[in-house]
Amino acid sequence: MTQAFASEAHRPTVLVVDDDKILREIISTNLELGGFDVISAPDGPSALALLDDRVPDVVVLDVVMPLMDGYATLGRIRRHATASHIPVIVLTSGGTDTTEPVKSLEAGADDFIAKPFSPQEMLARVRAKVRRANVDSSLQPLTRLPGNIAIEHEVRRRFEAREPWAVIYADLDNFKAFNDHYGFVRGDDAIRLVSTTMSDTIKRIGVESDFLGHIGGDDFIIVTSPQRAENLARTVADTFDRDVPALYTPADRAKGWIAAKDRRGNNVRFPLMSLSLAIVTQSPRITSYQSIGEVAAELKSFAKRQTGSFVAMDKRKR
Repeated sequence: MTQAFASEAHRPTVLVVDDDKILREIISTNLELGGFDVISAPDGPSALALLDDRVPDVVVLDVVMPLMDGYATLGRIRRHATASHIPVIVLTSGGTDTTEPVKSLEAGADDFIAKPFSPQEMLARVRAKVRRANVDSSLQPLTRLPGNIAIEHEVRRRFEAREPWAVIYADLDNFKAFNDHYGFVRGDDAIRLVSTTMSDTIKRIGVESDFLGHIGGDDFIIVTSPQRAENLARTVADTFDRDVPALYTPADRAKGWIAAKDRRGNNVRFPLMSLSLAIVTQSPRITSYQSIGEVAAELKSFAKRQTGSFVAMDKRKR
């Protein structure tokens, strides 16, 4: 199972993508000396494969490459389920031709550097992008997934563009009891399991335009199409139910429950964690961005009253 790059106390990571091995090594060495961890790829397909397993803080991307040029690679990054938010600095050929810089920015680049460039300029631009990403990206620190600012932007964009859309809200059941019983470190493992389960599901059966975000705590969201929503949600639920027992001790796993105090201080047996998923799609009920959350809250409340992981869908058309 793959896992997004967790943001604990770590050096920022830069992905360098360039088919020129010597230049790639020079850039990597300078960035490492400047305090960054570096991963590298010789072409677009290799870079995209790396992004499936590890989400860096910045991408440095050459324009002219074999197999897939920088513009096509950038387009794929911007449609990536878990990496679409990453700042991308494009390396252009330089000279008086402004075609490459303009085309790069139009394709979604955050910045560009014209060759030849100095190591100091590269370090300054990468550091600036890391600082700006930390302020603006709304990334959740535990999962490195887009947070509330990016989620609202994506949902509003699709809603206001009148594109066919569906949102899947996912919430962990019995998480507080698990966190109290095993401690917050194991609780973080549970949050990461939800994150990787949803991310892996999108990679296996979703498409590049599917969006995954971490609302906060144990709440997540997928923005997708109405045709894919139910399959995605049920696959997430089934996969989570398969994998979650591994978070428990063998004794608790065998029992199928843990003992913990409820909100009133009573000792209660809590079943193994499960997921409540609510699917909200376009309907006459949805008249505003705010009403999406209202309908989702109704559906999640219903799902939480069921046993085990459950997918609730809005069947009403009022």
